Amino acid sequence: MGKNIIFMGTPSYATVIFEELIKNGYNIVALFTQPDKKVGRKQVITPPHIKQFVLDHGLSLPIYQPNKLKENGSVDIIKKLAPDYIIVAAYGQILSQDILDIAPCINLHASLLPLYRGASPIQQALLNDDTFTGVTAMLMELGLDSGDILGYNYIKITKEMDIGYLFDTLAQMAAKLSIDVLEKFENLNPKQQNNALVSYCSKITKKDGEVEFDNAYKIFLKYKAYKFWPGIFLKSGLKLLKLDLYEKNSVNIQGEILQIEKNYIIVGCTQGSIKIETIQQPSKKAISVGDYIRGQRLQIGNIIS
Repeated sequence: MGKNIIFMGTPSYATVIFEELIKNGYNIVALFTQPDKKVGRKQVITPPHIKQFVLDHGLSLPIYQPNKLKENGSVDIIKKLAPDYIIVAAYGQILSQDILDIAPCINLHASLLPLYRGASPIQQALLNDDTFTGVTAMLMELGLDSGDILGYNYIKITKEMDIGYLFDTLAQMAAKLSIDVLEKFENLNPKQQNNALVSYCSKITKKDGEVEFDNAYKIFLKYKAYKFWPGIFLKSGLKLLKLDLYEKNSVNIQGEILQIEKNYIIVGCTQGSIKIETIQQPSKKAISVGDYIRGQRLQIGNIIS
């Protein structure tokens, strides 16, 4: 402890790690995060989660928000701060070699590397129905999440775990791992990643949330992975806000209403069926599926599209 750290991160995942470092006595000399962004229909200028945390808690440290780390003299600023370590967690920018040369740069990546290098590792683990996921502490290099491994923590994924649960759980695991790695750093023996097992995941787009009633289990996995954003929706724009897997083996007409109950309906997929409880039509408020069925005068055998 007593080491000087520059922290680079943006979402709540990073904030949890940042807070743990402070609690354990590490001196954060600066925060680098993404620029404030316009959010929502009213385009309200909103700071990143971690910046808001700093402001809310009255923490006294400089905050830098360059569009690119190569701009605004960022490299010179980092050199003058003379950090012992640079800790990176879901920052959203690539570090150049001149920054990597300043101090050991440690990334807390939310996958079991070399699986899922890239921008959406937690979502990808859910989409692929993985049995395990976890966090990796990695010594950064120029390649995308390709540096030597300093440590792992892992968790078994159960059916009930969705993106929200895993984000929170992996953030806590990464926070504890960051402390462990920093305390033992001088004695660690970094291990090279196995390049034969490398896989990648890309940045999620709005279009990724579009589904059709083809495979019930894949819809359920998308629902768990995309709850935060972009959600899942039909080509018509009808959003499926709350659903569950009913079964995954039957053969049905795509989108056919198989069963109507007070609080849910069962909709058939080409393979399997899903239980839907809450929906939202374009530009309207979320409603129970029962209200939707009555409003549209739909019956068993009709098609949802």
